[in-house]
Amino acid sequence: MPNTTTQSKVYMTTDISANGLLEIYRAVGRKADGKVAVKISSGEPGGHYFLSPDLIAPLVQEVNGAIVECNTAYGGRRSDTASHQQVMEDHGFTAIAPVDLLDAEGTMRIPIAGGTHLQEDVVGSHLADYDFLVKGRG
Repeated sequence: MPNTTTQSKVYMTTDISANGLLEIYRAVGRKADGKVAVKISSGEPGGHYFLSPDLIAPLVQEVNGAIVECNTAYGGRRSDTASHQQVMEDHGFTAIAPVDLLDAEGTMRIPIAGGTHLQEDVVGSHLADYDFLVKGRG
C-alpha cells in the first residue's frame, strides 16, 4: 500500500521558453549525470504536435543528452527505424543533438517488483546504455 501521507512536490512554470525550461530543470535540483537520455515525442510526419527543437536545445545541450524515442507499435512512418530516423531529421532534432531510437536493435525486459497488473516492462534495448533519463510529461 502506498504511503499517502507523503506529498509530492510539483514544479510548474508559465514561462514557455527555452529559458523557462532550463529554470524548471534547475529548480528540481537533480543534476543529470553520466550518459543522459532526453525522452521526447518526435511527432507524426508533417504534424506540428511536438516540442520545437529550438525550445529544447538549450536543455538537451546543458545535460549533454541524446534525444531518445522508440518506434511506434502502430503503423505509420515512425514504426520502423529508417523512417523514424527521417522524421527526427525532418523535424529538426538531429540538428541539435544525437538521436537514438532505443528499440532499433531490439528490446529488453525490466522486472517490476510487486507489480499488480504487470510483472515486467518491455523497453528498447538501448535504454541500458544510459545512466540518467530526462522526461517531461507526455
